[in-house]
Amino acid sequence: MRNLFLLFTFLFSTVVISQELNCTVSVIAQQTGNENDVIFKTLGNQLTEFVNNTKWTDKKFSQQERINCSMIINVTEQSNNLFSATLQVSSSRPVFNSTYSTPVYNYNDRTFNFEYLEFQNLVFNPTQFESNLISVLSFHVYMILGMDADTFELNGGDEYFYQAQTIASYSQQLNGQGWKLEDGLQSRFSLINNLTSPIYKGMRSTMYKYHMEGLDLMNEGVKEGKSQIITSLEGLEKVHSVRPNSYLMRVFFDAKADEIMDILSGGPSVNIADAVNILNKVAPMHSQKWRDIKY
Repeated sequence: MRNLFLLFTFLFSTVVISQELNCTVSVIAQQTGNENDVIFKTLGNQLTEFVNNTKWTDKKFSQQERINCSMIINVTEQSNNLFSATLQVSSSRPVFNSTYSTPVYNYNDRTFNFEYLEFQNLVFNPTQFESNLISVLSFHVYMILGMDADTFELNGGDEYFYQAQTIASYSQQLNGQGWKLEDGLQSRFSLINNLTSPIYKGMRSTMYKYHMEGLDLMNEGVKEGKSQIITSLEGLEKVHSVRPNSYLMRVFFDAKADEIMDILSGGPSVNIADAVNILNKVAPMHSQKWRDIKY
């Protein structure tokens, strides 16, 4: 569905490549006190090549179809070839017939520990553990692909989420944090288990309706698109009634809270009282934003 959608936007493009991402990978090492060490520059360059040049799917993407995303690795500690870091991942996708890009995935991975030797070979194996460095980045690549696909087709991200789940499963052999049930409710394990659980299907349908039936229709009628976005939020309320204050809900609003506030505050005028009530219920952590909505 993504390829069909973007065919209309980039009809005259003829260059076809295999890679799926246009990703900026940055390594920040100020907290180590050795931020000028050449190894951090080498790491950033190698990871940029790894993420952007690996063939992650069997689909073909034109240059314009590549998903824009970023990964910011903040190294907090280094001991020889052992690194402790956090990883901020974000992605966006274009809104049909506009110059606007909407945020889709925004995730702060706070438990990113890895081993790295300068110029080591970085290769992804879909069925076998290679290293925690490879596993964590590959996991988030498939999260980016899956979340993006869900915005173009209902449950379109299934194949990518299943691969992310496979990565999480075979990475449990390592002592690295974030891969196991006991690592808590805000881990990679919890994230992918929630996304593949039927309990949260309302959130995935919201991703599709919000984008394809809301944002992408605003070029035809802003009022209708805005109304459809409001309607899509009802799916979040259903999930909240079963799993209140879920981590997956927080991940959704980390990407979407500012955008939703802007959409509901802007014209044309529609009845948004019910939407604001839903938002206060399902995302109280952003209550100040909901109070700032002007209507």
